Amino acid sequence: MAISKEEIKHIADLSRLKLSAQEKTKFQTQLGSILDYMKQLDEVDVSGVEPTAQVTGLIDVWREDQVQEWDQTEVENALNQGKLEGGQIKVKRVL
Repeated sequence: MAISKEEIKHIADLSRLKLSAQEKTKFQTQLGSILDYMKQLDEVDVSGVEPTAQVTGLIDVWREDQVQEWDQTEVENALNQGKLEGGQIKVKRVL
């Protein structure tokens, strides 16, 4: 499948890659070869196969939120664990 240099430039821009002219030519050839290889999938008969988004069988489990009241001692112990800011426990940033 032929890929134009403009398409390679567009893909590189989307990927925030700065490619030299030599790299654009190289990737044009390589990406074309990859797409040609993937075109083989068009030859596979999938008429009896149901489309699916996942194969593990896992499903979401939904439940109602249940509020559990803490007694005042538990609340005070929790608040004494660290720094407070605006009446709430301040924790380290999680990235």
